[in-house]
Amino acid sequence: MDLTLYVWRQKGPEDKGGLEQIEARGVDEDMSFLEMLDVVNQDLIKSGKEPIAFDHDCREGICGTCSLAIDGIPHGKEERTTVCQLHMRKFKDGDSIYIEPFRARAFPVIRDLVVDRTALDHVIQSGGYVSVSTGAPVDANSILISKKDADYSMDAAECIGCGACVAACPNGSAMLFVGAKVASLAKLPQGQTEAATRVCMMTETMLQEGFGNCSNHYECEAACPKGISVKFIAKLNREYFKSLKD
Repeated sequence: MDLTLYVWRQKGPEDKGGLEQIEARGVDEDMSFLEMLDVVNQDLIKSGKEPIAFDHDCREGICGTCSLAIDGIPHGKEERTTVCQLHMRKFKDGDSIYIEPFRARAFPVIRDLVVDRTALDHVIQSGGYVSVSTGAPVDANSILISKKDADYSMDAAECIGCGACVAACPNGSAMLFVGAKVASLAKLPQGQTEAATRVCMMTETMLQEGFGNCSNHYECEAACPKGISVKFIAKLNREYFKSLKD
């Protein structure tokens, strides 16, 4: 199939940038979206033009690197799908596709479709871990955890930190991301010792990095490629208010 791409091109953080029309010819419907961009880049290089810069890594839907907005939607219109797992059979011959980087104050554009998501790393570095000494390794079943709590923690831990929730939120909020990271540890005994410090540090860092506040639009949940529930935002709020009492 033949497609018309409108791709955001930006030489650097200080460049104004803009959309560039690029023709994609002979696209195989079995290609992934990133494979289609690979082919387009090969054609651009052959014609002496600069290839499109975009992020990618595992291409298996688990690294969270492929941060593209397709037709205005982070990761595209398919539910619970990363860009690398989005296949061209979801489009039709002759379609026009708009491809842009994630848009958020905390995600400055580096080049073309590549954004700097270091802000998310800073949030994790501020408290998204367990640092207390737990002694020597023990058998997995020696610390009893209910299935309900284990399932809850695993659901939250499914977050891949792609930033789609931030890009989809009209406020540029990272509450779903932070909520998932806090909730994944809050239900486990290993994470409860530092719970109060963790939620305060991560929330403070979130604000310092320029993320907005949650106003319950639920766009974050709709855009999340892993279907992370907004219930974890509620858990984040409860953990925060509990820390103030402590």
